[in-house]
Amino acid sequence: MKRVALLISGGGSNMLRLVESMVGDHPARPVLVASNDPEASGLAKAAALGVPVASVDHRNFGKDRAAFEAALLQPILAAEPDIICLAGFMRVLTPSFVRQFEGRMLNIHPSLLPKYPGLHTHQRALDAGDIEAGCSVHEVTAELDAGPLLGQARVPVLQGDTAEALAARVLVMEHKLYPQVLRRYASGDRSPVYLS
Repeated sequence: MKRVALLISGGGSNMLRLVESMVGDHPARPVLVASNDPEASGLAKAAALGVPVASVDHRNFGKDRAAFEAALLQPILAAEPDIICLAGFMRVLTPSFVRQFEGRMLNIHPSLLPKYPGLHTHQRALDAGDIEAGCSVHEVTAELDAGPLLGQARVPVLQGDTAEALAARVLVMEHKLYPQVLRRYASGDRSPVYLS
């Protein structure tokens, strides 16, 4: 049984879908939900589901990312995870942190990578006149949003779409895609999942 630690920064809707999926014959179980924000509402939701939680407030470390990551590592290493899932974790991790978990850290990103790494993905898709958008799950590497793809889900861009409306439709697909990818990944299968 694979042990999964999940990192969040806010409400944790993707984290919840992942935790709820890890039951029955699933090859993994959640062992920690950690956040860089002690007030992230996802922490209470995870605790209510019986998952251990931890928080390390990044604001206490100023611009010292290495010190923040060293503090964040403590509860993660104590939980002994086999896999780490970033689920709305809004801090860019340093290459040295990523290297410690290379090949076993996943992230979900709200674009069809390699298009639109970084922020404001839905507005960028609209500004470019794209006819479809979506989300991607990938392995985390030192380069931002550039690791091997493990899955993608597509949605059409509709006439008159706003970034908010598009984001809401993509989020529905995120909640379907990420649990499917994690199940496959935890069973040792790295082949990508495609949904539309």
